[in-house]
Amino acid sequence: MKELINIRSQRAFTEATKLIPGGVNSPVRAWKHLNATPIFIEKAKGPYLWDIDGNKYVDYCLSWGVSILGHAHPFVLREVRKAVKRGTSYGAPTLHETRLASIVNQRIPTIEKVRFVSSGTEAVMTAVRLARAFTGRNIIVKFNGCYHGHSDALLVKSGSGLGNIQESSSKGIPDEVVQYTVSLPFNDSASLTRFFEEKGNKVAAILLEIVPGNMGVIIPHQQFLEQIQQLAESYNCLIIADEVITGFRHRMVSAQQYYALKPDITTLGKIIGGGFPLGAVGGREEILELLAPEGPVYQAGTLSGNPVAVRAGIATLTWLSQPLELKKVFDNTVYFENNLRRLAEKYQFQYSVWGGMFSIFLTTKPVVNFHDVSQIPDYLFAEFHRQLLQRSVYISPSKYEANFISLAHSKKILDDTLNKIEDTIIKIYPYASHK
Repeated sequence: MKELINIRSQRAFTEATKLIPGGVNSPVRAWKHLNATPIFIEKAKGPYLWDIDGNKYVDYCLSWGVSILGHAHPFVLREVRKAVKRGTSYGAPTLHETRLASIVNQRIPTIEKVRFVSSGTEAVMTAVRLARAFTGRNIIVKFNGCYHGHSDALLVKSGSGLGNIQESSSKGIPDEVVQYTVSLPFNDSASLTRFFEEKGNKVAAILLEIVPGNMGVIIPHQQFLEQIQQLAESYNCLIIADEVITGFRHRMVSAQQYYALKPDITTLGKIIGGGFPLGAVGGREEILELLAPEGPVYQAGTLSGNPVAVRAGIATLTWLSQPLELKKVFDNTVYFENNLRRLAEKYQFQYSVWGGMFSIFLTTKPVVNFHDVSQIPDYLFAEFHRQLLQRSVYISPSKYEANFISLAHSKKILDDTLNKIEDTIIKIYPYASHK
């Protein structure tokens, strides 16, 4: 195996740290927990990335799930060029905003009205504000390991006891800000029920990633989702489905449709921006009409509904709406899962796959929540990532992040990746059977 040369990336990172905190503009990009220097990307096309040292990789991070069509898709680029020629920002409404809203509303039945923002963080922040305004209550129930952006009230990990004031996951956030945010174990119906029996009448909303992608891909228990629906109905609180990652990724469009969950509010991002900053909050009309200027809940943004981002989003969703396109992603994912299952059975590791998302967990124990993922040794994942990088496979640089399959990943590419995963597992995984 040829040694990876990334001298230019090392120099670039050194220079970046002089001007940018940590050398990056989003923490996980620094590869600090991998004890490695991040590679700096020069370009991307289809399923591939090229770094500034000229190394080429098959990409399964895909800008953290954004590029479902693959990088630099010709149809999206054509629409973006048309948009840019007409101006990059107006600060005024456009017809394309209404068109994208119509596409979203038609394909996700629980969304009756939708407002566009600039990020998933903004979308969830707005959803929480709406839920509190609509219910007149304050408590938001979330789940350990589900990431909903970096707004103050949602950067919370579980406290030592149910219902206690929570401890923020970041400095600079007062206790008073997070005291109404409660984080419980994912896939744990008993803990959720106990909390609602104590404080259910004070809960404004249950906020969840239906299929979490920020502690690796975790498959929800059907009983757990049914319990969420029943508790929300019994206690008259709302359900906020964070589908920033999962929205428009499955053949059935979204996780809520696949699992027959009926949220009151849904947040979207990533895919709907087609590679540009765009998020959305949507849901029941009576809730969304609380937003200004119709109602008393304020939300605004200079670049909300940016014309270039909206056109890129329309192009992406239009391409995916063709009968065979999203099916290709789904079929390739099934193909990948079937072969990954064979490797997992042979070498005794865990994995999960859903809607073009996948995770490989280097443990023999079942993985159903954040605690399970946290028990996987960091050094083992770091070596797994390093070995795959040496083999020209770029996976998300954190054991807590999902990986993604795009329309551009052919079966031939997937086969090659599976072979490299197997080689890596044999080399580094202590439980691998070498028979």
